[in-house]
Amino acid sequence: AVDKQSEEVLSGPEGSTEVAIADRVSMGYMNSTMVRGRAEMVVTDTGMTTQVGRLAGLLGAAEDKPTPLQEQIDQLGKRLAAIAILAVMLLFAIALWQNRPITSDTLSEALINSVALAVAAIPEGLPAVVTVTLAIGVSRMAKRNAIVKRLASVETLGCTNVICSDKTGTLTLNQMTATRLLAAGQRYTVSGLGYEPQGEILNEAASDTAAVSDKGNEELSAALTAGLLCNDAHLREIDGVTQLVGDPTEGALLVLAAKGGLDPEGLRQQLERVAEVPFDSSTKFMATLHPHLADHNKSLLVVKGAPDVVIAKCTSSSVTTAAAPISEQTRLELLQLNDSLGAEGLRVLAVATLELPVAAADYQGDLETEVSELHLVGLVGILDPPRSEAIAAVAECATAGIQVKMITGDHASTAGAIAEVLGIKGRVVTGAELDRISDEDLSTQIAEIGVCARVSPEHKVRVVQALQSTGNIVAMTGDGVNDAASLKEADIGVAMGITGTEVTKEAGDMVLTDDNFATIVHAVEGGRAIYDNILTFVRFQLTTNVSAILVILGAQLAGFGALFNAIQILFVNIIADGPPAIALGVDPPKPGIMSRVPRPRDEVILSGSRLARIVSSAVVISVGTLGLFIAFKDENREAAVTMAFTSFVFFQLVNSFCVRSGHDTVFSRYSLTNRPLLYALGSVLVMQVMVVQLPFLQGVFETVPLSLQQWGWVALTPLLLLLVEEVRKGIWRASQSARPEAAGQLVT
Repeated sequence: AVDKQSEEVLSGPEGSTEVAIADRVSMGYMNSTMVRGRAEMVVTDTGMTTQVGRLAGLLGAAEDKPTPLQEQIDQLGKRLAAIAILAVMLLFAIALWQNRPITSDTLSEALINSVALAVAAIPEGLPAVVTVTLAIGVSRMAKRNAIVKRLASVETLGCTNVICSDKTGTLTLNQMTATRLLAAGQRYTVSGLGYEPQGEILNEAASDTAAVSDKGNEELSAALTAGLLCNDAHLREIDGVTQLVGDPTEGALLVLAAKGGLDPEGLRQQLERVAEVPFDSSTKFMATLHPHLADHNKSLLVVKGAPDVVIAKCTSSSVTTAAAPISEQTRLELLQLNDSLGAEGLRVLAVATLELPVAAADYQGDLETEVSELHLVGLVGILDPPRSEAIAAVAECATAGIQVKMITGDHASTAGAIAEVLGIKGRVVTGAELDRISDEDLSTQIAEIGVCARVSPEHKVRVVQALQSTGNIVAMTGDGVNDAASLKEADIGVAMGITGTEVTKEAGDMVLTDDNFATIVHAVEGGRAIYDNILTFVRFQLTTNVSAILVILGAQLAGFGALFNAIQILFVNIIADGPPAIALGVDPPKPGIMSRVPRPRDEVILSGSRLARIVSSAVVISVGTLGLFIAFKDENREAAVTMAFTSFVFFQLVNSFCVRSGHDTVFSRYSLTNRPLLYALGSVLVMQVMVVQLPFLQGVFETVPLSLQQWGWVALTPLLLLLVEEVRKGIWRASQSARPEAAGQLVT
């Protein structure tokens, strides 16, 4: 809730003429909810000229853009189509040239062989495997509190290199917590976060705990008691979780009292409130009257509010020293203490008391007139603390080459202090400063900016666009209606599931069910794993397709005719290729996946280096397959064809292990961690044996049974690919060990 006032606001902070939306405290906005008070308002704008209307305009202007994966799959499809057309035309021309003069039979045979090659050249299962992989990734992320709305958006997380995050509730707990206390002439640090009462009040000048119940510190007890009495908040436990009912700042004072060993509810019942002055934005304090704990003929007035206002009404203090009158020097020191706490990003409350010489039950006066000549008992520094897991997540982002930027409507000092604790690097700028920077200059300076404070919805969109203009892939988080436009503009819009509005959830690509920044980092890890898996099965499938092209073309050029028939090619593409490819798509994240920099947006799936590895593996497979056929064709051509066909299938089983291990050796425990792949390969192996050995399948696939010796050659030949790949990987690892700058970067 934000307090509104009737006085005009003519200037912003430090006298600037531009007043940020958050600082326009004399304005009410469409769709806002009034939680207390009364007001007469003058309508200044309607429809699209209101702030909500401007947001609607920004949402309408934002266009859905294709994800990096969609762009790359489109490029891959065009490349594969070109390769397939070229191969089919080449085979058709060779077949016609070899079978001159051309007759209807030779033309029909050449056409059938060309169609078979087209089937072999195009990975029909690629769209299905991509979809299944993305769907499995979505399911895994959902189990980790990240709901992805569009399948294609899953992989985009993998190349995200900038995360723009809101502060409250995402990077912080959204639970105000008292972390500093000045009372009883001492400075105290308070441990424990949020509304859970576990924690201690630690004296900064000593190593022991200054617990009220143990030390009997009456002045500290008086300060804590005052904070819980002048207080309308309540804590309640729901499903084992402590939740706040009331103002978060007042909730922090209740938890502080509990950490000091007091019983908040018990003291409230014992010292029941008999009169009050509610908090008002004009007076900036709240006052309550209670029975005196030690003398029933007296009553206790407790005041809580803004430090400058409360200190001005005090004549004595026990905050910095033992109870003593406040001199001008003391008053100046107290205000300086308030400023120093504020500079740390803390919201400071002052608590004061006054003994009245009348029993609480008999008091009939005007309580507000009694608020003077108070005794200052405490200054409390309150903060919405950073999530502990967010600190670790920001550090993990730094390791992964991901920048984290905080974009918040909070004050610059508070945002800067939280950013420093979180480890977010870069300078702090305000919305007013952004207004003075052109779009071109902002694109140049955006890399140096770590925190944007006191910003409007337009500022958030500008920041996202500035980052994108320099080639960044941007993820943007938000929970309010004012975040919707920037979420839609970002490459990945991340909406909060707990505190987020329906508009925000609709605009976002992903919804966090726990509103936790660390969940975004887990999702990035999942996105990178998905892209790795896509690369793995694309390489696996394309190796099969290219090797099939080389085998068919090689056999045709050598005058052997069509080595594989159409049904055998379909078996390879659908049975021997499909299930292992899908299993490769469900691999868990590889070790060290978050220790490498994000991939560029314009990186292509079928890059030159990957194409070279695919072709080299395909050459080994085709040479091995054709060599086996040539070695046995003179003894029995039908058996040689069956051996070549079976060996080609076994080559794919070996290839699946080779591509999955990347540049690491196949002979490691990691090779056995994908159980679905092992089951798929085992099933393919059994089905291939059945195709060769069972009579009723031999007629369908045109195979013949093989002897044990022939099976031995069929099993040994695919090991040629394993040998070549292990030598290549060993050479690559040796070359990388001589390049320290490549350490930690996984190359697929």
